[in-house]
Amino acid sequence: MPRLIVAHQVPDLDAIGAIWLLQRFDNQHYGGSKVAFVPAGQTIAPETAAQLGFAMADVTHVDTGRGEFDHHTPEKAGPQYSACSLVYAYLLRVHPEYTSDTALKLMVEHITDVDHFGEAFWPDANHPRYEFMLHQIIDAMDATATNDDSYQVELGGRLLDFVYASMKKHVQAAEKLGEGIVFTLANGQSAFAIETGSEAVLPVAQKAGYMLVIKKDSKTGHARIKARPDAPFILDKLYQAVIERDHTGDWFYHPGGHMLL
Repeated sequence: MPRLIVAHQVPDLDAIGAIWLLQRFDNQHYGGSKVAFVPAGQTIAPETAAQLGFAMADVTHVDTGRGEFDHHTPEKAGPQYSACSLVYAYLLRVHPEYTSDTALKLMVEHITDVDHFGEAFWPDANHPRYEFMLHQIIDAMDATATNDDSYQVELGGRLLDFVYASMKKHVQAAEKLGEGIVFTLANGQSAFAIETGSEAVLPVAQKAGYMLVIKKDSKTGHARIKARPDAPFILDKLYQAVIERDHTGDWFYHPGGHMLL
């Protein structure tokens, strides 16, 4: 039996994330569920739910109504609570297999952080790069003439699908840092090499501080060698050495000097 999820009007990332968690990860109970909206803090009237074809027993409120999945109550006012974190706790109870899903956990933690304006404590907090972040984009959707709550939830959910896929790649890449080979360059800086098909390993390793990263996909033979943008060297000599030895590979040396593919 489909359920009705009720969120507040002008849904923010927390409300959208809570809906997304229920619909994407608890298909057993919320597959095919519908979404309705009420003014912030309120619950849907029984007669309104009935008009939509739902009994109140089949209604779940998120981020409004002061129920199980609303953190706007004195006992849930702490920064560890959000609608997302409350839905996530429920998911772990009914689907304990998600306990090992690090990507999902990190997403819930991030949504909870920004729901409590945690970005005020981020490095260089007023930098305009943060305007590209999902919660800012969702907030900006409210100002568009064509926007409506249902569209905001639908688009926000699709974007969260992409974030989840990206986060999974990031988590897997971070785990692979323990599988590669760490070595020291002639200038004393650290480098990293690994055989993997994961493209995400390259940026993750560079952000971890390795000045040079080498990745080869053993299945395709594709190789990528990248130096960090702040590396005090370029790869021109390495490029010459490679093409002198490899007469079949199609190598590309980026004119910036820091990429050999």
